[in-house]
Amino acid sequence: MSAWVMGQLVVGLILLVIGAEALVRGASKLAASIGISSLVIGLTVVAFGTSTPEFAVSVQSGLQGQADIAVGNVVGSSIFNVLFILGLSAMISPLLVSKQLIRFDVPIMIGASILTYLFVLDGRLILWEGLILFAGVILYTTLLIRQSRRESAAIKAEYEEEFGTEPPKTIAGILANLGLIVVGVATLIIGSRLLVDSAVVIANALGVSQLVIGLTIIAGGTSLPEVATSVVATLRGERDIAVGNVVGSNIFNLLAVLGLSTIVSSGVLSSGGINISPIALSFDIPFMLLILVACWPIFFTGSTIARWEGLLFLLYYVAYTLYLVYSSNQSPQLATLSTITIYILVPITLIALLGTTIREVQSRRQIA
Repeated sequence: MSAWVMGQLVVGLILLVIGAEALVRGASKLAASIGISSLVIGLTVVAFGTSTPEFAVSVQSGLQGQADIAVGNVVGSSIFNVLFILGLSAMISPLLVSKQLIRFDVPIMIGASILTYLFVLDGRLILWEGLILFAGVILYTTLLIRQSRRESAAIKAEYEEEFGTEPPKTIAGILANLGLIVVGVATLIIGSRLLVDSAVVIANALGVSQLVIGLTIIAGGTSLPEVATSVVATLRGERDIAVGNVVGSNIFNLLAVLGLSTIVSSGVLSSGGINISPIALSFDIPFMLLILVACWPIFFTGSTIARWEGLLFLLYYVAYTLYLVYSSNQSPQLATLSTITIYILVPITLIALLGTTIREVQSRRQIA
């Protein structure tokens, strides 16, 4: 594996981050200039814009017939978003979970993951399934915009402070924002091509599957915008935005990224869709589903993500990554890792969650 290939990987990741930033800035300012509220921009353009690296990489993989990278990127990014990003953010400061997220966005995220799992049970994603997934993100965005009209003045003020007020409408400003969007899209395309090509070479050189590369290096790399957005929001005290960014990104990954990747693959490949790896179907996708479903009770208990929960998230991500590495190399340490996870980490998690739930129920009884 040459230094050139590693350099290509790094350059691809950098271009993805730069392209995502340019696209988000251009689209946000353009949307504001035509009268779209900052609240809607924050809920849609910014939240989804941080997922454009995953979008670019998975669509590029679909065009090149690299199904494992396309699927691994979406599944791995969803796992990374919850376990690593929320875990890291919660370790910095306990995170607040708004009632809207618990009642609306988190159930949609869980529903999208269940629907995805049902679609892949036969080992493939085909055109009509991709169309349903993509239609789901359009419906979700429409509901968000309608719901935003009923938000309180305080929430609107928070988003105004975060994303700015409406800029002056000038021809030069509109052209500049369009230019940012074009540059962002072009940079994303180039970066995704470099990243996918180098990932295939690295997988072959290391003797691991493209699925593992997609679940780890590519998933973590394409999630860098979400890392930056959530950590910065946490440091600035905007802890609900940090959680909302992750939930919105996961919804976009499952519905838009995977849906459009399937549509693209169905159009250009003779297979008529995306073939799902048996390994991903038996372990990685069910693990993603388990993690996303577990979010609901964790978020619901006290409507916060405490530091200890953040630490557990990080430990689970480390265990998951080590499992991927050890299983791909048939390492004897895999048995030790499994034992530690099953007999130590899982029981500690269940006991801690049970204690939190009991305290939450007692607290609500006292209030009532």
